[in-house]
Amino acid sequence: MTRNTDDLQYAGFWVRVGASLIDTILLALVTTPLLVAIYGWAGLDYGYAVRSTGFVDILVTWILPVVAVIWFWVKMQGTPGKLLLSLRVVDAKTGKSLSVGQSLARYVGYIISTIPLCLGFLWVGFDSKKQGWHDKIAGTVVVRNRRHGVESVRFDQA
Repeated sequence: MTRNTDDLQYAGFWVRVGASLIDTILLALVTTPLLVAIYGWAGLDYGYAVRSTGFVDILVTWILPVVAVIWFWVKMQGTPGKLLLSLRVVDAKTGKSLSVGQSLARYVGYIISTIPLCLGFLWVGFDSKKQGWHDKIAGTVVVRNRRHGVESVRFDQA
């Protein structure tokens, strides 16, 4: 049985780009001061493709962001950028919050989506449900309150 959720629509490409930009800025505002406090300004040498000056750098630059993003997806249904723009990341079949496993799959899907010239992210602009490859891999959709004539969201009844 399918439930039609007329008050929701799939979130499109540009609003999701905006949310990603907000998240990137917020992440830089958190991680940069931490790294400067530990390593000084010289520790922020972005001239190298791969930069690692120690365990704390790996923790702050890689591990904590992954943990934070997964926590936000599971507990809040979106990262701060998505929440600021009234977007929610939900299970594509039920409309419920993501599991930790789905969130991990979605994060790995982010990496996969970047490999072929970010085609996995650009896919959002062409897909009828506005799913990027990371969404398809994890079985997720990004939704927002209905505003335009975009296709309504439909979830299977659980």
